[in-house]
Amino acid sequence: MKSVYPMSSPSSAVFADQGLSGKANQTQSPPPLALVVPASKPAAKKPLRKNAWQVAPNLLVSFRYAWAGVSYAFATQRNFRIHTFTGVAVITAGFLLHLEAIAVAVLALTSCLVMILELLNTALESVVDLTVGQSYHELAKIAKDCAAGAVLLAAIAAVIVGGCLLLPPLLSLMV
Repeated sequence: MKSVYPMSSPSSAVFADQGLSGKANQTQSPPPLALVVPASKPAAKKPLRKNAWQVAPNLLVSFRYAWAGVSYAFATQRNFRIHTFTGVAVITAGFLLHLEAIAVAVLALTSCLVMILELLNTALESVVDLTVGQSYHELAKIAKDCAAGAVLLAAIAAVIVGGCLLLPPLLSLMV
């Protein structure tokens, strides 16, 4: 199976050309390592945010970039919206049930952990998609599935924490 990615050395080209038998295909020479410079520079696309590759010049700009990430996830990721609304509902329930401050803090931290992992999952999926494009790669699947699994485990833990902290006061209201 040939790699769709450029090779960095002749040895990696031979390795990438190995079939299931493990024997290298010696009939093809490795690709040349020369740089290819286009005759004319294509029109550059305007970046989504100015100088995104640079470090933010001040703290306010850093916060603006961070908020842009949260806003993007909220606008485009269904699961992030679900986690956000659930977290707000759970924290509100904690206040309405007059839970101790530490219990509400635990609910908030647990809910935020799920949202943080969802943001990391979104970031990882975006980088993987950028790398593999429209092609399928087993390692890309593993990376995406593991990141989604981390969110799932955090969500299960959040449900358990929420149940432990909210069910007793709810049940005492019903009795």
